[in-house]
Amino acid sequence: MNPAKILVAQGGGPTAVINQSLVGVVLEARRHRGVECVYGARHGVRGIVNEDLVDLTQETSHNLELVAATPSSALGSTRDKPDEAYCREIFKVLQAHQIGQFFYIGGNDSSDTVRIVSEQAQTARYDLRCVHIPKTIDNDLVGNDHTPGFPSAARFVAQAFAGANLDNAALPGVYVGVVMGRHAGFLTAASALGKKFDDDGPHLIYVPERTFDLEKFLADVKATYTRLGRCVIAVSEGIHDAAGTPVITTLAKDMEFDAHGNVQLSGTGALADLLCEEIKRKLGIKRVRGDTFGYLQRSFIGCVSDVDQREAREVGEKAVQFAMWGGRDGSVAIKRAGYYAADYELLPLEAVAGKTRTMEDAFLSASGTDVTDAFRMYLRPLLGSGMPDAFRLRPNPVAKVLNRRPE
Repeated sequence: MNPAKILVAQGGGPTAVINQSLVGVVLEARRHRGVECVYGARHGVRGIVNEDLVDLTQETSHNLELVAATPSSALGSTRDKPDEAYCREIFKVLQAHQIGQFFYIGGNDSSDTVRIVSEQAQTARYDLRCVHIPKTIDNDLVGNDHTPGFPSAARFVAQAFAGANLDNAALPGVYVGVVMGRHAGFLTAASALGKKFDDDGPHLIYVPERTFDLEKFLADVKATYTRLGRCVIAVSEGIHDAAGTPVITTLAKDMEFDAHGNVQLSGTGALADLLCEEIKRKLGIKRVRGDTFGYLQRSFIGCVSDVDQREAREVGEKAVQFAMWGGRDGSVAIKRAGYYAADYELLPLEAVAGKTRTMEDAFLSASGTDVTDAFRMYLRPLLGSGMPDAFRLRPNPVAKVLNRRPE
């Protein structure tokens, strides 16, 4: 089979740099002799089965570069989670259009889709290279040091909590910020990188890797508030109790569910509201505020890590190179070298597909409410250049005249 026709698609939640990977595929493919055309599927695998394809070969390099620097998924995305029957329909379309290379940019479910399509091509003895290109703000793909999309989202979270901390210091109270992360707490933990001074928030961090106990949570908040007169809290949407039940289901009366039957954690604001209500009711603190970052952290324009941009482009480029020169299917993975440099490998699809990485124990403090210096060292170089800084007035108090203490 002549690998002259290439198909690329984007799946799952958008990120600030996913278009860098898309453009990396298109521009790298153009450099290889014998590539006839590069197609894009609109709205992921759904676009493939509907034959909703566009010819990216006709795009100018200039416009592709402008799109690359734009957040979200330029081709559109989908939440469809293909089973084997669905993947057979994908394979039929690939055959009909004589596609020789299939690139799918996405997370865990996307890697599994690529695996199934690859297996069907092998069974049919159809010469098809299938390569998964990593993407997820959750940073939960196994085999990767980190995943494109995560550094930019982490940069947003760190800056947002730095700002929330400044606000909270000016008008003291309790602030609860809920961050995406059903099973992995990497993004919530990134809030710690917004701290500069010892008394800066977030003062408490709660991630899915540790069991959440409501009474202990309230005790932690009370102790921090008593010590500092305020408390900033970062919470993963996926925190759960000892039985593995999401905390939101134990506090809320009515729950929403997504298309896959999972409890709707993102975008509702329910968890922040419920935790704030518990703090007000049981601790008697009047000024308690909560925010749900929801979709803001995924494609926030103007808050993008330059490291993330570069690596997202490179995983797209490397995917094409692996397909052209390697002659095998797989999932592109980022590996770390030295203090910070990125290298790339092609992992077997079965090593990545459908698996979930969680935060390593070495990244979490013994208290379970903070991160370690190892995590700070891990994340710092990924946030990119030009991180903003915050400063304070120096404490030079003037002696009181009317309210002097009696000697």
